[in-house]
Amino acid sequence: MLDVSAPDRTSDTPHGSLVGRSTDLARFDDFIAGIPDAGGSVVLLGEPGVGKTALLDTAAAEATVRGLRVLRATGVQYRAQAGYSALAQLLTTTPELRDAAAEAPVLATALGIGPGIVHGPDAVAEAMVLLLKSLSGGRPSLLVLDDVQWLDRSSTAVLERVARRLAGTGAGLACAARPEEESVFDRSGLPVHELSPLSPADSEALLTRRFPALAARVRRRLIADAEGNPLALLELPAALTDPQRTAAAPLPRRIPLTQRLQAAFAARIKALPAPTRHLLLVAALEGSGNMQVVRRAVAGRCSLKHLAPAERVHLVRVDDATGRLGFRHSLIRSAVVDLAASDQRRGVHRALAAAWTGVPEQRAWHLAQASIEPDAEIAALLEEAAEVSAHRGDGPNAVGALVRAAELSPTGAERARLLASAAYVGANLTGSLREVPRLLEDARSADPDADSLPAAMAASVFLLNSHGDVDTAFRLLTGAITRQRRSARNPDAALPEALAVLLMVCVYGGRPELWAVFDALAAELDTVPDTLHFMRTVFGDPVRARVSDWERLDAAAGALTGERDPARILRVGTACAYGDRLGLVDEPLRRMAAGGIGGENILPAIQALSLLGSQAWFSGQWPEARRLSREALDLCEEFDCPLRSWTAKFTLGCVSAACGDFDTARVLADQMDQWAGSRRAEAVRRYAAQIRATIALAQGEFEQAHRHVCVISEPGTPAPFVGQALWVFLDAAETAVRTGRRDQALNHVAAARAAGLDLVSPRLKMVMLAAAGLAASDDGEAVSRYQEALAVQGAERWPFEQARIRLSYGERLRRTRAPAQARNQLTAAIEAFDWLGAAPWAERAGTELRACGAPAHGVADRVPLTPQQWEIASLAARGLTNKQIGAKLYLSPRTVSTHLYQVFPKLGITSRAALRDALERVESPLCQNLPADRPKTRVPPINCSTTHGRR
Repeated sequence: MLDVSAPDRTSDTPHGSLVGRSTDLARFDDFIAGIPDAGGSVVLLGEPGVGKTALLDTAAAEATVRGLRVLRATGVQYRAQAGYSALAQLLTTTPELRDAAAEAPVLATALGIGPGIVHGPDAVAEAMVLLLKSLSGGRPSLLVLDDVQWLDRSSTAVLERVARRLAGTGAGLACAARPEEESVFDRSGLPVHELSPLSPADSEALLTRRFPALAARVRRRLIADAEGNPLALLELPAALTDPQRTAAAPLPRRIPLTQRLQAAFAARIKALPAPTRHLLLVAALEGSGNMQVVRRAVAGRCSLKHLAPAERVHLVRVDDATGRLGFRHSLIRSAVVDLAASDQRRGVHRALAAAWTGVPEQRAWHLAQASIEPDAEIAALLEEAAEVSAHRGDGPNAVGALVRAAELSPTGAERARLLASAAYVGANLTGSLREVPRLLEDARSADPDADSLPAAMAASVFLLNSHGDVDTAFRLLTGAITRQRRSARNPDAALPEALAVLLMVCVYGGRPELWAVFDALAAELDTVPDTLHFMRTVFGDPVRARVSDWERLDAAAGALTGERDPARILRVGTACAYGDRLGLVDEPLRRMAAGGIGGENILPAIQALSLLGSQAWFSGQWPEARRLSREALDLCEEFDCPLRSWTAKFTLGCVSAACGDFDTARVLADQMDQWAGSRRAEAVRRYAAQIRATIALAQGEFEQAHRHVCVISEPGTPAPFVGQALWVFLDAAETAVRTGRRDQALNHVAAARAAGLDLVSPRLKMVMLAAAGLAASDDGEAVSRYQEALAVQGAERWPFEQARIRLSYGERLRRTRAPAQARNQLTAAIEAFDWLGAAPWAERAGTELRACGAPAHGVADRVPLTPQQWEIASLAARGLTNKQIGAKLYLSPRTVSTHLYQVFPKLGITSRAALRDALERVESPLCQNLPADRPKTRVPPINCSTTHGRR
């Protein structure tokens, strides 16, 4: 029997446990504990490799610990077995048992240790029960039978009768069987326990314990292939090379089965008729379960009626609703393929290529698998298939098609071009950055003189993710683009894509001189793709974008429903960032983000998570912003992609700064500065400056905040090619006014009006009016501008900036001797800040409210915990330490301690032990709406479906 699972000897059970088997072990513990008094039997059912033997072994060990006598027998497939051989395994293993059996004439005759005529199964079973009963008088017994479907017929006939007669004998019987295997052991009427596959979480725990060095993406692939089968989880890693286990080399499209796995899954396949095995091979290599294609591919060799033998032994099933053919387990499909010879597989691929009429992509793949010689025509078909796959977001398939096309290309130049294209697609979609140098080296080996745009594009992405700098990547790309334009008779189809990569290099560089070169090269394009236009205008330099540019972007964003091309989704989505339009692309971005769960299309997933996190920061959904940003950072770390990490770090840094976790915010800003410095990535340095400005504003350090804002863009003179200036518009105006630079603030507002930024989004209109109110020297004008700002339709979608405006408005009203109106605005600001968890801002607003002669009562009186405090308290209630909580939430342990110090009195407790009960009495602030008794407070409630689990 080849079933296996991994024992965990650190468990709290006396006999250890199996990963993910606590419920099953508890059932067998109860069964064993009841044997001395009640006796009885249980049948353990499970698929091959699911862990039946391991569970029986653990149960036998537990029985031994409890003082039971354990008798064992195991069936063996294909072995010729004499009559009553299993009975002999049970009763002749020790002299004591052999002597006891010899004293029972019926048993002695059956076992061949005494004279006489062998009796029928009923008599032998009765003698066996009497023997067990007599033995149990001094010491209870447990019979353990593994693979009963393969026991000899004589023993099986006896033991199935014994199993039904053990009640009250002080003896028990536990046997394991495969549910669909033909067997003479009749289990009807016996108690049955079915052993299910492991859950994904338990599968990961098993792999992590036994193979701790496996890369996370490799674990995910193995978990998917194994489908919860413990034997597969423990055997499949053995089929991989060391580089494959650490993700330094790509995994094969189909992981071959080890000998043990083949033995577990191939037995029933070998017993099938030849036509049925051929039909199964066609179905396995076809892959999708399309019965019409399978029928066309087997024509002349067999027909679908030959599927019946495989259905009868439950290897395959046909879905009545869809009509599709499916294998009972993916490893059965692999076993079918592994059992076939290579020429058989190639022949089936040729038949499938002919059967996939009208589907060029499928035809190309099967022709490629059937070919063993270079073939330019097939290579061209595969390249087309790769393009289709890339546009629908299937990065791994696109890379595989390009690599196989290179293998089939007859010329070195074509091989080099295709390998370079594979390197770029891999770097841009799958996140396989470690593969880029190898593929580029293979391309150079294929053609040392090759100088392709895809090679430059792939090398640039790799450089920025390793130790390269913006200027090197810029020179590499511009040189390749220029040479291509001068030497090629026809424009390279990769030119627009190369310009898109160059544009992002310009964004990272953040310097006007880079953009000037880009514009000159882009001007030579006959047709500029709309995504390239958006990225250049409303993302590259949104301050100077025209109204028509924003209108075109809105139309493109609205048309993304159902779009599958990740490049288009992300470029349109990225273009929406500075103009407050990310809400328009929420659904397609969440689809892209969800793709990262399976470990494929990693870079699009990281970008989508980062964009969604940014949107959550600006829209006040801060728990969601933290969650999304952490997911993005985890993927960046796993796939060694620091280039994409700084957007998520920016969001986490801003949220941390606004909530008063200044230590975490500074660490994130320092990391961004350190990464950007040697690479001359000015955009990243500006993002770090915004985190520092948010820290200084929260602390009331306005001169320091002003210096940080000026790193981004000086008030009054919006810097070219700095879209971030739209994000810090209010910061620039406030720091200028509060540091005595009112003229700068006035110029800032005037420049924004001249650029028409009030037409870009409600948020920009709101902050422009608020900035005018801040800068106004006349109190009446200031009040009017503040009122207009708060009345902007849709302004409540940006609750943090709206609350800051209320705070500034309340401060102005207090100075103009309007305390009642000031109290209204300040109280509303406190409610919003408390709801957000922006503790420093709530404290500042409270100070102003007290200066108006009123106590600072806000939402905190009715909602004891902020969202961040709730999250920290919940983790502490689960037993996590401050250090563990900090690592999980990207907070310093000292910050966690401070939050808990504030939480305890709010909940009326004095220790961590009381947290769980206290939290059960309090409604989570993540799932409650604000009270409706303050109509002027227009803070949107957080929707639980948004803040929990939804991407």
